[in-house]
Amino acid sequence: MDLYTTFYSTLHRTLSSNFPTCLWTGDPSRREVALTFDDGPHRCFTPGLLKVLERRQVQASFFVLGCQVDNTPEIARDIYQAGHWIGLHGYWHFPFLSTHGLKEDLERTRQSLAHACNLDPTTICDVRPPFGIFTSETLNALTTWGYRPVMWQVLADDSMHPGTPVIVQRILQQTTNGALIVLHDGNDGCGDVAEATDLIIQKLSSEGYQFVTVDALWQRRKI
Repeated sequence: MDLYTTFYSTLHRTLSSNFPTCLWTGDPSRREVALTFDDGPHRCFTPGLLKVLERRQVQASFFVLGCQVDNTPEIARDIYQAGHWIGLHGYWHFPFLSTHGLKEDLERTRQSLAHACNLDPTTICDVRPPFGIFTSETLNALTTWGYRPVMWQVLADDSMHPGTPVIVQRILQQTTNGALIVLHDGNDGCGDVAEATDLIIQKLSSEGYQFVTVDALWQRRKI
């Protein structure tokens, strides 16, 4: 492993043990992973990504920003109609440092998504804190309000634009059974997200991995 991968692997082990109510990973005994995408939907990046997922017959999970949903409701609808799982990432991509205004922020995002996709807002329950930043107070609040906090196990830092080969390499180096993988299809994401995702799917499929949604990982956890 390179220094980057080692750092995030160590960080994941520490945080996941301290905050077990979050979903950090799936079942380590199952040869399956969850591809997740943050910060969208984006008019330039998300449509190409959806084409790749459709061609590869992979269901993914998208954690959307409310402001982006309001800007591109038709793309949010495309995500949902393609059969992908959708969760919340806040309205403006602010870290969850305080409960002040947080419930309203999430409700605003949920209503935007529900309106765009013609969904019952109460069925939208998964939340990923922007930057992965939260406190014990905000985490407790999320569960009290009926939300399911979702984090990750595998991160490529693609928002820093290291290039497709580096992104793919980082993902593959960290991925193990049950991995929860995060990439970005929003404003701060990588314009090559579709290409990187295609390569990742090809390689992991060749290694026998199946692709599942975040909701499937929650259901495994219940069992």
